[in-house]
Amino acid sequence: MGYESGMRLGHKRAPTSAQREVRITNKLGLHARPAAQFVKHARSFRSEIWLLKEGKRYSASSLIDVLRANLDCGATATLEAYGVDAEEALERLKELLAKFHEHDEL
Repeated sequence: MGYESGMRLGHKRAPTSAQREVRITNKLGLHARPAAQFVKHARSFRSEIWLLKEGKRYSASSLIDVLRANLDCGATATLEAYGVDAEEALERLKELLAKFHEHDEL
């Protein structure tokens, strides 16, 4: 982690910020079980990650915050991250949210 081809050993990546728009497509929304999986994945990254909805900011690493965001089917939100793996974090979390649609029973 923190090393890419072309980088000198010991050289760390600089923190970046990133944003992605997401739409909840699971017919049950982001209820407890998928929200818990989302939080687990969000916590696996080094970046700080938030969900922004209707002008409010929710920590993606807090199950309570993710549930408070009230992300029902069809809801849109912005994923925002700051850190050395911000881009990767948001891409993976966006993919995870899309997978919840494929497995509506989650």
